Amino acid sequence: MSITAERKAEVIKSNATKSGDTGSPEVQVAILTERITNLTEHFKSHVKDNHSRRGLLKLVSQRRQLLDYLRRTDEKRYKGLIEKLGIRR
Repeated sequence: MSITAERKAEVIKSNATKSGDTGSPEVQVAILTERITNLTEHFKSHVKDNHSRRGLLKLVSQRRQLLDYLRRTDEKRYKGLIEKLGIRR
């Protein structure tokens, strides 16, 4: 369900705006998207896992807040991130 350290480093590297960047909204949204994808796959075989489903809803909400912030501050970065990650909205 959680992502490995190697995969997380790979996601950070591919979405970082500069070297050592782990806190930008792009990186945070990319990590949350990876976790959401993993949990979505988990629910295909564990349909009744409602405790993890609550965690998924929290992750989606957190990602939505970050995306809203990014859209407010810089529309161009927001649109680029949405296209890159394949998030619909």
